[in-house]
Amino acid sequence: QAQLVESGGGLVQPGGSMRLSCAASGFTLDDYTVGWFRQVPGKDREGVACINKDSDKIYIEDFAGGRFTISRNNANSTFWLQMNDLRPEDTAVYSCGAIFDSTPQAVCVWGGYGIDYWGTGISVTVSS
Repeated sequence: QAQLVESGGGLVQPGGSMRLSCAASGFTLDDYTVGWFRQVPGKDREGVACINKDSDKIYIEDFAGGRFTISRNNANSTFWLQMNDLRPEDTAVYSCGAIFDSTPQAVCVWGGYGIDYWGTGISVTVSS
């Protein structure tokens, strides 16, 4: 059964760092563009950072630029979101997703529309 499983969320103080991981199983992650998305209650899901299958195209949303990075290791079927200088407004449920045929920019800008596989989501809270 194909699935994505996130790990690494929790509580962090403003200015702190956190690394989210997403492990894939049941399908070949190498063939997919992947990304991280987030949602807060009452708002639409938004893209955070997305990366293509070969890691040569990366799209980072403006609010995450200079603070967040995305990376992947196809051999381990895993990808990560490194978040630095976290702010209270980064508090959200973060989800990872994989899509077979899309550019990183398209899947991030459209908030994950068309994603083939979703993780269940993990909570990130930035608070003192």
